[in-house]
Amino acid sequence: MTTTNFISSILSLRFWRNPDPIVAVLPMTGVIGGTGRLGRGLNLQKLAPMLERAFGFRNLAAVALVINSPGGSPVQSALIAGRIRELAAEKDIPVFAFIEDVGASGGYWLACAADQIYANPSSVVGSIGVVSGGFGFVEMLSKLGIERRLHTSGDKKAMLDPFSPEKSSDIKHLKALQRELHNDFKEMVRERRFGKLIDDEKTLFSGAFWSGRKALELGLIDDLGAVRPVITKTFGDTVKFRTVMRRQRWFRGYEGLSLWRELEISGESLGSDFSAGLVHELEERAEWSKFGL
Repeated sequence: MTTTNFISSILSLRFWRNPDPIVAVLPMTGVIGGTGRLGRGLNLQKLAPMLERAFGFRNLAAVALVINSPGGSPVQSALIAGRIRELAAEKDIPVFAFIEDVGASGGYWLACAADQIYANPSSVVGSIGVVSGGFGFVEMLSKLGIERRLHTSGDKKAMLDPFSPEKSSDIKHLKALQRELHNDFKEMVRERRFGKLIDDEKTLFSGAFWSGRKALELGLIDDLGAVRPVITKTFGDTVKFRTVMRRQRWFRGYEGLSLWRELEISGESLGSDFSAGLVHELEERAEWSKFGL
């Protein structure tokens, strides 16, 4: 037997046996929305390469989304979920979602991109609604003797300005916008959970959130469970897990210097970027705190 024939025989034997199934595990942690360089949020731009890698493994049996998010941008939630469904259909691969601490609002929207949703009994699930919050400083300006000067072109340009009195027409406009966004969210849930929702829509779409155990009763999830035991039970003990993480810089010790250099080249201010990061951190903490986290 020649060397070439021997190698061919070995390769044939290697590929004769059925390869172990691969399940790609994609962690999805954080507030959903566009973020700066220092932000830790979720958006399609950041997740797109990770989704491509997750659906690109050879011998792929499924993709598991491990979700820990209090929500955020409805646009980014829709974009990410839409891309997951596109890849799942293109590759003909089932998608599982596993809600950990919280899968609420946009976090639940992401979970609905999966074919099966699981949660821990104590997970926070739901919050199918839309919220807009802010502060009014009109009285404070008056007490401090500060004059508000605001000039616009367009009578709605300064709508809901926190330093001006609220107008009923502005509130009406905001409510109409919220209803549109809420309807989009509800349609997504109806489509992805068709035939599974148990309670009436008035309860399910009220914006309330529940424990994982109660979410199972309501039909918002399919079962209770965590990623490893569920996937092993589904695909067997030989299944291999491949966690997909965001690629980091090779020299982590010089990350700060690299960031400084990037900002210098782009003409941005390091101080302004840190300020934006601080604001994002405060907003993120506010989102988590709504669910006691």
